[in-house]
Amino acid sequence: MVLIMLKYLWHTLRSRRGRGFAIVIIAAQLCLAPAALGAPKQLLVLGDSISAAYGMDLEQGWVALLQQHLSANLGEWTVINASISGDTTGGGLQRLPDLLQRHKPAIVIIELGGNDGLRGFPIKKIRDNLTALTLNSQASGAAVLLLTMEIPPNFGSRYTTLFRESFSIVAEQAKASIAPFILENIALESELMQADGIHPTASAQPLLLANVLPYLTPLVQLSESKP
Repeated sequence: MVLIMLKYLWHTLRSRRGRGFAIVIIAAQLCLAPAALGAPKQLLVLGDSISAAYGMDLEQGWVALLQQHLSANLGEWTVINASISGDTTGGGLQRLPDLLQRHKPAIVIIELGGNDGLRGFPIKKIRDNLTALTLNSQASGAAVLLLTMEIPPNFGSRYTTLFRESFSIVAEQAKASIAPFILENIALESELMQADGIHPTASAQPLLLANVLPYLTPLVQLSESKP
């Protein structure tokens, strides 16, 4: 199609009367070119130190591995890692509007809440923030994958249970996708955790990605099917 158009433009330019029209056609083609080629879709990861590759190079983290996986297997995607070590649901909620406006993501992965729980924040506040993060992302047109977080049992069975259940409750109410604890089968394996016992090692990062992919892939495929 492009070759045919170029031939047409060449013959048109040879005509004095057609030069003005040809210039208009060229301008139109230049304007339409980016849309025709299709820009990569954006995937936003809003998380804390687990997604910010704490204690290692950023390129070793599971989010960077996600970019590699998408590029190799699931089409043109750009992964924006907006994760900050130590961040909370409240901090993420403050940063989210600008991120949504700037990147216009097709998918948002929310990996927040762990620091809220470790600081003993009220369960209702955590749920309210998670709900706002999810609904605001959906309102921008993005599909949401909520990653379940866990906290150590020393916070008491009631608090830890209510904390864990918050993620599934929010996902159900907002009709968002949800994935199990990203550190499932990792957190209790000492060789996969850093010395602080909280953050996974570089060698554990592919396992984190493997925990997320089964729940993320359907969202990516659904987005790919949309015009």
